[in-house]
Amino acid sequence: MLQRILVAVVGIPFLLAVLVVAPEWATMALLCGLCVIGAHELISAVCGGKKTRRWWGLAAMLSVFTVVCVWFADGRFAGTAMQSVSPFLVTALVVLVFIVMITEHGRAEELSFRDICTILVAGVVIPLALSCLLRLRLMPHGSGLVLIPLVAAFSSDSLALFAGMALGRHKLASLVSPKKTVEGSIGGLVGGMAGMVIFRIIFFLCTEIPLNIIWCVVLGLVGAAMGQMGDLVFSAIKREFGIKDYGKLLPGHGGVLDRFDSVIFAAPVLWLIISHVSL
Repeated sequence: MLQRILVAVVGIPFLLAVLVVAPEWATMALLCGLCVIGAHELISAVCGGKKTRRWWGLAAMLSVFTVVCVWFADGRFAGTAMQSVSPFLVTALVVLVFIVMITEHGRAEELSFRDICTILVAGVVIPLALSCLLRLRLMPHGSGLVLIPLVAAFSSDSLALFAGMALGRHKLASLVSPKKTVEGSIGGLVGGMAGMVIFRIIFFLCTEIPLNIIWCVVLGLVGAAMGQMGDLVFSAIKREFGIKDYGKLLPGHGGVLDRFDSVIFAAPVLWLIISHVSL
């Protein structure tokens, strides 16, 4: 627990500095780094050490180009060469993955269909999901909006932990995550909503813009629910492949996928809601 707190004390200010204070390109750079590390963690967990050493670079390169493609898709780059070229680069790398599958078939380190799916999830799906944070950052008042998935997911994680420890009696999904309880899950939903109410107050103090309180509560609820789903999904993967954590980058938290599993699921859904409603 002490390690978790110390990492949070250091990590949260750093995250805020990059997402809120630093220029928008810093958010893109941070996401590229997280996706590269996350790709290594997922491929290592599913495919094993030898295939990771050989093919992680391909997945890492694909993940970076995916994030960069989202960056250049912003309207400010309309008509530029990179906006036109970046989708083709991503497509070419996806095609290359399948070419490798064909050329390596029958060899000792061939890529199975499971390996291909893992590389594509690590190189495309997860980066696209996390890039929704970048999409939020590029919106008006994006330095505040980008925090919404993080607030909803992390508030839910925190209160779910304490509610589960204090009140947990009924198992939520014992085969996937034995320590998670229904009471903890409910506490997490409350935590997500409470976190967004607090966020609304701070956002108003900083911008003098009153966000719709109902939508804030909805975003907190949805973000918490999706965050819990992400946590369980990535826990199921760990159970299937017999690992405790995806990595050791963050002491007390595990790897990137251990810490951001909830954000991977929450960010796309919350970006979709925010981009279609008036807050």
